[in-house]
Amino acid sequence: MFDHFTVIPAIDLKGTRVVRLMQGDMNQATDYEADPAEIARHFEGEGAEVIHIVDLDGAVAGEPRALPTLRKIRAAVKCSLDVGGGLRTIESIRSVLTAGADSVSIGTAAIVNPELVRRACMNLPGRVIGSIDARDGKMAIKGWKETSELSIAEVAELFKTAGVAAVTVTDISRDGVQSGVDAAEMGQIAKSIGLPVIASGGVATLDDIKALADRFGDGLVGVIVGRALYEGNFTLGEAIAAVGKA
Repeated sequence: MFDHFTVIPAIDLKGTRVVRLMQGDMNQATDYEADPAEIARHFEGEGAEVIHIVDLDGAVAGEPRALPTLRKIRAAVKCSLDVGGGLRTIESIRSVLTAGADSVSIGTAAIVNPELVRRACMNLPGRVIGSIDARDGKMAIKGWKETSELSIAEVAELFKTAGVAAVTVTDISRDGVQSGVDAAEMGQIAKSIGLPVIASGGVATLDDIKALADRFGDGLVGVIVGRALYEGNFTLGEAIAAVGKA
């Protein structure tokens, strides 16, 4: 998927519900009262190549909590599913792959168990994506409830050494608030990391997506979009059409 700029819709799960958080706060969740499998089917119908699924309860608990829902989503669509949230052991990674994930996003484990990320990359070449959730320039962990002392650059180096296929960088301060993106900053981050980077957080308009796509040459290969789609700012089809095959 990294040969062109990819617009990736997000499905965040809390219980069996589709929600979006405000700046990562579990107490500020908007419940869209939608069936996750139906949402996934809708996204695929609009052209989704991959859907990013986050098990929010799993992220807090430290182990997957949404496996039954993931199986239902897998049964509903054929597109790729990237799954994150609570993946801190090899067993938990295997469980989401068995449930239907094509790739996994790993964040906290990079801090608490770097060897796990290395092993996962060795066993699943091209199927592990590093997740850097940034708060004030530092890595947030454990469902964004804690902040580590490691910088974006330091965490990126851990992921690069482990051998991840790409890195998702989320600006928590922008996530869920539709405040717009800083495409120039994301482009600089991608250049400095030296890995394919997927941007996340703050997307509000098609212009945001176009601005990020213009940084494809810097190594910015995609964007994860959530609330803007659910609030009807634009459709996934419109977003995909806006960037073409950047």
